[in-house]
Amino acid sequence: MNAPLKPVGLAGDAQSLSALRTRAATDPKVAVREVAKQFEALFMQELMKSMRAATLSSGMLDNEGSKLGTELLDKQFATQMTGLPGGLSEAIMRQLERQMGMAPGPIPLPAAAPLQPERAVRIPDQSAAGFVQQHSAAAQAAERATGIPAAFMIGQAAHESGWGRREIRHADGTPSHNLFGIKAGPDWKGAVAETLTTEYVNGRALKTVARFRAYASHAESFADYARLMKNSPRYQQVLAQARDAGGFASGLQRAGYATDPAYAEKLTRVINTTLRLQRAST
Repeated sequence: MNAPLKPVGLAGDAQSLSALRTRAATDPKVAVREVAKQFEALFMQELMKSMRAATLSSGMLDNEGSKLGTELLDKQFATQMTGLPGGLSEAIMRQLERQMGMAPGPIPLPAAAPLQPERAVRIPDQSAAGFVQQHSAAAQAAERATGIPAAFMIGQAAHESGWGRREIRHADGTPSHNLFGIKAGPDWKGAVAETLTTEYVNGRALKTVARFRAYASHAESFADYARLMKNSPRYQQVLAQARDAGGFASGLQRAGYATDPAYAEKLTRVINTTLRLQRAST
């Protein structure tokens, strides 16, 4: 693990700039965090300078030495007030990361996800961009089998699992690797995971325990989803309308893939986010 970046002077210091450049080459995320803190410190210094100018008038005891001391004190206070949780530096850091392609921006999470276990589960430390990269190979194999664009299927997996954060789990906490929320019907002969889920009945969200298919890997989940799309008569129109994100999502909703009345709208947004992430990575 990389060591934390040592606090450095503000951006006008050549030595500090050199230190930041060195860290940016090896750990860009930590360097971005430090740059954001420095921007915030500069802003706080200017704010304190403006406040002093507005409230204090020059007196007989003012001289170059006292002004220098005041500036140094302001700099010290500004540095101490930067990097606090919820502060300006966090907003600057997020913006810089998005502009540099290091983060995808806000991840659209479903307001009422179909897979919402009541018990607490471990949230994987994984960004949306990492989720797309992780499942690209399996999605491309599923695309060859169905003709559905890989990005559409990754987007649906992201929507159903909350970008991997709300993946269905067994009672003992182990993952089911079910990324698409496919339930285990009477014909399913494989492993099963039972968990609490949200279903919509006459427009009302209700909690119910349901049985879901379980797999040995996420790749198996994509492969089973591809078989379902290709072999089930109810999804034939979905395959025919998979030319754009909206048509694909609307087709799934009409075919009854989910009971959420806003499923198509939510899924379209997540697919569009997936497409932006893919473009950013090329």
